[in-house]
Amino acid sequence: MTGESGPRRRGPGRPRQDEAEEGPGTQERIRLAAREVFAERGYDKTSVRGVAKVAGVDPALVHHYFGSKDDLFAAAIEMSMEPALVDPAVIGEGPDGIGERLARYFLGVWENPVTRAPLLAVIRSALTHEAAAKVLRGLVLRRVLERVAADLDVPDPTFRAELAASHMVGIAILRYVLQVEPLASADPEDIVALVAPTLQRYLTED
Repeated sequence: MTGESGPRRRGPGRPRQDEAEEGPGTQERIRLAAREVFAERGYDKTSVRGVAKVAGVDPALVHHYFGSKDDLFAAAIEMSMEPALVDPAVIGEGPDGIGERLARYFLGVWENPVTRAPLLAVIRSALTHEAAAKVLRGLVLRRVLERVAADLDVPDPTFRAELAASHMVGIAILRYVLQVEPLASADPEDIVALVAPTLQRYLTED
């Protein structure tokens, strides 16, 4: 027979045609669900099936759009970091004052309750789980700080970016994860004022 006798079967990991046609709206819903679930449960206790349930889709659709759990985790956290905003927010005005702009950008992301929860999940998970640590390295270094350093005319831009990252991630751990006082309750502008000169030195000085 040349005609089809019934509905076409799906291959492994492929969504139904009607599901696939939902497109970007569905992907956005999955990302939002992943951000919520990872923030609540952490990396180890989150499953693709659990994210799919919250998003209201079949787990095969999550795999279709995002691949592995690691990829889904990266997409959820990247959504919070909004790396596309780094160029105009940090680089746009040149090297003068870049330390202050970077500190303000970084703290602004953490001070926002919407973005803080998933970032807490990635920091906590990164301390004990290599997949989460890989995501953190990829976002903080390659997607943010290396882009900043590469635009500056200085030697060893990657090393400088790593120094800046160590400073800001350390602040995040003490202020938001461990909640060490008085740093935990300090005014963000006070932190910016004290940290900015160090970041400026890392990124621009000989």
